[in-house]
Amino acid sequence: MDHFLYNNGALYAEDVALTEIAEAVGTPFYVYSTATLTRHFRLFNEALAGMEHLVCFAVKSNSNLAVLKTLGDLGAGMDVVSGGEYRRAKAAGVPGERIVFSGVGKTAEEIALVLEGGIRQFNVESEPELLEISRIAAAMGVTAPIALRVNPDVDAKTHEKIATGKSDNKFGIPIAKARAVYAEAARLPGIDVIGVDVHIGSQLTDLAPFEAAFMKVRELTQLLREDGHNIRRLDLGGGLGIPYERSNSAPPLPVEYGDVIRRTVGDLGCEIEIEPGRLISGNAGLLVTSVIYLKEGEGRDFLIVDAAMNDLVRPSMYGAHHDIVPVIEADAAILPQPVDIVGPVCETGDTFAKSRPMPPLRAGDLVAFRSAGAYGAVMSSEYNSRPLVPEVLVNGDQFAVIRARPSFEEMLARDSIPEWL
Repeated sequence: MDHFLYNNGALYAEDVALTEIAEAVGTPFYVYSTATLTRHFRLFNEALAGMEHLVCFAVKSNSNLAVLKTLGDLGAGMDVVSGGEYRRAKAAGVPGERIVFSGVGKTAEEIALVLEGGIRQFNVESEPELLEISRIAAAMGVTAPIALRVNPDVDAKTHEKIATGKSDNKFGIPIAKARAVYAEAARLPGIDVIGVDVHIGSQLTDLAPFEAAFMKVRELTQLLREDGHNIRRLDLGGGLGIPYERSNSAPPLPVEYGDVIRRTVGDLGCEIEIEPGRLISGNAGLLVTSVIYLKEGEGRDFLIVDAAMNDLVRPSMYGAHHDIVPVIEADAAILPQPVDIVGPVCETGDTFAKSRPMPPLRAGDLVAFRSAGAYGAVMSSEYNSRPLVPEVLVNGDQFAVIRARPSFEEMLARDSIPEWL
């Protein structure tokens, strides 16, 4: 469920007409719904009710400070994968004790940054990383709380570019080696072994891979406790999918995900962490764009819009589907016709949809890409020297620009020409 609904024939974000925002900021733009972000966070929180837990929002899915503060003020923790994301979480007011640092390539500078600023735990992905954290923590005279991310070799049956739990992925320590690496961690200075971490992928629409992975975590936790480790926290990652296509059956609900956690590891007496991103922010955002031209081609028509692959790369990168709807509701009596929806970037890959049934549209009409709140703005670029698009947050009948569109002068000012030219 989201809070983007038609009202008197026009699409609204909560109580604000998208046409009003378009007049204020121009197109294309991203718009997020506070009510949707709040609802989705609370669904996860309620799904784990009765267990000691923390819902850590995956910052990589949407790192805007206003979004992070909205969730942080609700009590969310943050899962970060870079020093920059850590700085964003702290700038949004989230304390270090609610921030988890994941990622396979933590640098010495990043490790020192978070040890100084405060961290809930490092999710350690390799033995060299473990040694580096130990070295830096010992030199600083502090103790680093760590969980080892284990790779359970579970096929999440998701897109190959977002699968993270198979043996041929770059993430985590093979679960068969975990006991030896935990033993090494326990001997190292500056290290406090507190838990186990697992994450098997993104956009999962079946609970079976989660159950398989969590059962392996259960078995490992019991073995580690027999080895003398005080395992008191389980980080079970994120990955629950969202319905990008409204016509398809819905993915599992957070409450069903919570039931799997209870059934597999709920009796171990561990604090539970989860790291949802997409399911909290995905359906909380739209990308709104204007039609530039309708071009008639050989055997197909093209709807050319002013958003492009640099603004929303998912269709080009993953072959991803987004429902695309007119902002002004179409006459139900008019039969939609198939069009290819494309952007202006000079790439054939700048294609959002092929043969998508759409109502008749003209230059200047607005269309909205649904489910664009996750991995949309955060993955955007200035390819073709196109400015990053603004982001807008709606709260009831109010809206605010939470990232402005840079001017061309600001873009050019970031470059410099050497004195010899």
